[in-house]
Amino acid sequence: MGKITGFMEYERIEEGYKPVTERLKHYKEFVIGLDTAQSKLQAARCMDCGTPFCNSGCPVNNIIPDFNDLVYRDDWKNAIDVLHSTNNFPEFTGRICPAPCEAACVLNVNDDAVGIKSIEHAIIDRAWAEGWVLAQPPKHKTGKKVAVVGSGPAGMAAAQQLARVGHDVTLFEKNDRIGGLLRYGIPDFKMEKVHIDRRADQLQKEGVTIRTGVLVGEWPQSGAASKVTNWAKESISATQLQKDFDAVLLTGGAEQSRDLPVPGRDLDGIHFAMEFLPQQNKVNAGDKLKGQLSASGKHVIVIGGGDTGSDCVGTSNRHGAASVTQFEVMPMPPEQENKPLVWPYWPLKLRTSSSHDEGCTREFAISTKEFTGKGGKVTGLKTVQVEFKDGKMLEVAGTEKEYKADLVLLAMGFTNPVAATLDSFGIDKDARGNAKASTEVNGGYATSVPKVFAAGDIRRGQSLVVWAIREGRQAARAVDAFLMGQSELPR
Repeated sequence: MGKITGFMEYERIEEGYKPVTERLKHYKEFVIGLDTAQSKLQAARCMDCGTPFCNSGCPVNNIIPDFNDLVYRDDWKNAIDVLHSTNNFPEFTGRICPAPCEAACVLNVNDDAVGIKSIEHAIIDRAWAEGWVLAQPPKHKTGKKVAVVGSGPAGMAAAQQLARVGHDVTLFEKNDRIGGLLRYGIPDFKMEKVHIDRRADQLQKEGVTIRTGVLVGEWPQSGAASKVTNWAKESISATQLQKDFDAVLLTGGAEQSRDLPVPGRDLDGIHFAMEFLPQQNKVNAGDKLKGQLSASGKHVIVIGGGDTGSDCVGTSNRHGAASVTQFEVMPMPPEQENKPLVWPYWPLKLRTSSSHDEGCTREFAISTKEFTGKGGKVTGLKTVQVEFKDGKMLEVAGTEKEYKADLVLLAMGFTNPVAATLDSFGIDKDARGNAKASTEVNGGYATSVPKVFAAGDIRRGQSLVVWAIREGRQAARAVDAFLMGQSELPR
């Protein structure tokens, strides 16, 4: 390592935030990244640990010690080359990945982990600023045609890898712009969409044909998924896709939102998070919407304590909500994990997001029993505290309470992909309703239907952007090997 004693000499430097009062006025990113000097000091903390658990803690297996060392030596050009060798889109992960690599950092055993995510963020932003991120069109074409269905991070990564080895790739997206949940689930204040647009331009220069507003297969006419907005203008059958292409890779999301079937659920003012969040992103993009869901002046209850719930909190505050309360059915986790017990794995601990800091009351171990309303509109809800005993969730007697609510946002996660999409291809599903496809090297990511593959959330269920990129890259290798008999693409 460049600074063998750096971990003993320098402390962790956190990325900063612009003031709450300032950032609540807009939907732009507000993270203050590390400058060159700070990045170098942070990279110097990377230990000569012998076994870099960060590499295996990272789903895409970023070669973290190497790019840390290169940043310390001020060799940023080679640092981005190393980073891009395992990760197609570091600007995505450098902004919204929870950084399991840092949880696995050896320094994290008894000190603060190396700020790997902040270094990654700094490398890719420097690379774009310096003009180092360039299209890599193939030198030779194979004559093979591949359809990639779903343009989230898994689909984008797969399309890029397949195009770079010479296949004719068409990327299908049912919405009006590519990006999947990155585009219409992640708020702009966490990741501005220019980052997706730049990569879309790069994909096209590498030979990828992008077709938006095209629904592949069928979309359900009822149920939770039918309430999630999509802007498809045309459709193509699964049969036609299989006929027109040599291979089909499904990389859609797990879009079936988890519902809350309690009395009063049909009252107006109760919506899924994925009805609420995409609308604001479209408005930010300059689109005109009629009847946009707004939290302005309302008492908002967000049910679900994860990242999607946090995104609803931040968006509601920017709307000018009168109050925002977030419910989590699980008990409040400890503020600090037991590192000797959990390292190098992802720890359970209390996580407070920047959205929480902007104004939010958080309630733990709470369950909603009923929505109440007047004139067909929600006005509140009834709750009870819960506790877990012998693996069962039990209500705590005497803890019933009523909350005022003008807008309720359901952000309890996603259960599985939309069944109609998989059914249109006739693909076997696992017990959770995901596309059944193993990740074995031989025949990896292949479904039960010939020449149809699946990767990302549609295969593994709701997960992280970094897992989507990993699966997209690995599935691209599997498709390439299927078409050509072998593949030089990395796994």
